[in-house]
Amino acid sequence: MRCPFCANDDTQVKDSRPTEDATAIRRRRQCGSCGARFTTFERVQLREVTIVKAGPDGSEARREAFDRSKLERSVALACRKRDVAQERVDQLVSGIQRQVETAGEAEVPSARIGEMVMEGLKQIDSVAYIRFASVYRDFSEARDFEEFASTVADAAKD
Repeated sequence: MRCPFCANDDTQVKDSRPTEDATAIRRRRQCGSCGARFTTFERVQLREVTIVKAGPDGSEARREAFDRSKLERSVALACRKRDVAQERVDQLVSGIQRQVETAGEAEVPSARIGEMVMEGLKQIDSVAYIRFASVYRDFSEARDFEEFASTVADAAKD
């Protein structure tokens, strides 16, 4: 593993342990050259999955490899400054990744992943759910927020 500080290839594992949800191995490493310490995570990747992103007019625009860190950033941004434990975010992201990889499809539409995230956030935190929806569904006016929030409030009453 290359050192993120000095780019040296000589690093040693000082400590390894499973994460709390046992979906990854956390490794503490130390660089043999500069002495810096850093953490890496090792996760199982079942298959290579390509995400198909739709263009502005609904046509297929581009394809890119599934990126767990991009999904983590999106969910974390929606949950920012909310009382949502990082463990819940990790569980949601791991669950979505597992669903995507075990579906047996080489290509998955980005819309399907967006819906998975929305469904997960709906269970975790309604404000994070609305925040994600505002970007995912491209709200352009305050009225869009009001209409969507009212559907969330109506669903909570049921």
